[in-house]
Amino acid sequence: MKFRTELINFADGMTLDSGDRLEKFELMIETYGELNESGSNAILLCHAFSGNHHAAGKNNDSEIGWWDEIVGPNKAIDTDKYYVVCCNNLGGCGGSSGPTTINPSSEKPYGKNFPQISVKDWVNSQKMLMDKIGVPYWHLVAGGSLGGMQALEWAISYPNDIKKAGIFAAASNSSTQNIALNEVARESIRKDQNFHDGDYLEHNVIPKSGLKTARMLGHITYLSEELMDSRFGRRFQDEDSKVDQEVDFEVENYLQYKGEKFSESFDANSYILMTKAMDGYVAGQDIGLRDAMKNVKSQLLIVGFYSDWLYPPERGKEIQMAAMDNNINSSYIVLEGAHGHDSFLFSSEEYSKVISKFIES
Repeated sequence: MKFRTELINFADGMTLDSGDRLEKFELMIETYGELNESGSNAILLCHAFSGNHHAAGKNNDSEIGWWDEIVGPNKAIDTDKYYVVCCNNLGGCGGSSGPTTINPSSEKPYGKNFPQISVKDWVNSQKMLMDKIGVPYWHLVAGGSLGGMQALEWAISYPNDIKKAGIFAAASNSSTQNIALNEVARESIRKDQNFHDGDYLEHNVIPKSGLKTARMLGHITYLSEELMDSRFGRRFQDEDSKVDQEVDFEVENYLQYKGEKFSESFDANSYILMTKAMDGYVAGQDIGLRDAMKNVKSQLLIVGFYSDWLYPPERGKEIQMAAMDNNINSSYIVLEGAHGHDSFLFSSEEYSKVISKFIES
């Protein structure tokens, strides 16, 4: 599958939700398919916390896109029919402006000085991207988890620029438990001896141990107990395939592998920045969700998964109830999901059919 990767510059910058200002910034994007003459076939994909602009296909590093099972020719989001856009969020570490990129005022990486961003900032920057690349409106904005929060915010903030929103394994705000788990992860990073109060790049080190621990904790929340039991049980890891000689069980080996791999590619300051953005999001912060959705014009597809305990189905039901109170054309569906919270990433016959029918309806 062919796709185009491009770094888009925004020389005029933007004022952030916090009041801070980025005098200029860049977004790394990937596009699939072609925009038709009427501009009516554009789809925006919003990535979850650890995702990036590479949503589908295999890139030059042989990495498979995070939504490859859903996006592509003849898949639920068909790139032969639709012009699909995905960008790495501001504050990330996939090429868009963030802690690892150069601060023009200091000519050094931003590091811990990159300003705090919010879900609204991401949506506002995506609106600027939409205008920049000549998309008149989005036929669909879709994402899971943190990406689902962005899709919801699109429907609220820009009702005239979006026809449909796909909100998968998401919520209108993070629960107390969500925030608590994220804080434990952040604390593991901050306590790493190589963190240096966020100035680790200046010391030419990375807080790898802290990042690894944070990711290991995260993976426990992404999976369900049933999946962990069926996939690993209490089976011991083969000696020849241990990633660390200290482990005994297969589940330990899995977490060690995932944590190690993540710590080699993700930035610690981005981790802290993006989890805080997730924790801070409240749809309709000042007026409540029901009133915030009064002006929504798009159709909504809200999908939850029974096996998801991080953002359980009742969190999606809250969005559906607010939509019903405002007579919004919306559908709320709960699927089994074999992968816990991560179920939104994986195709199943029912899940793919629900998405494709919603797009085509």
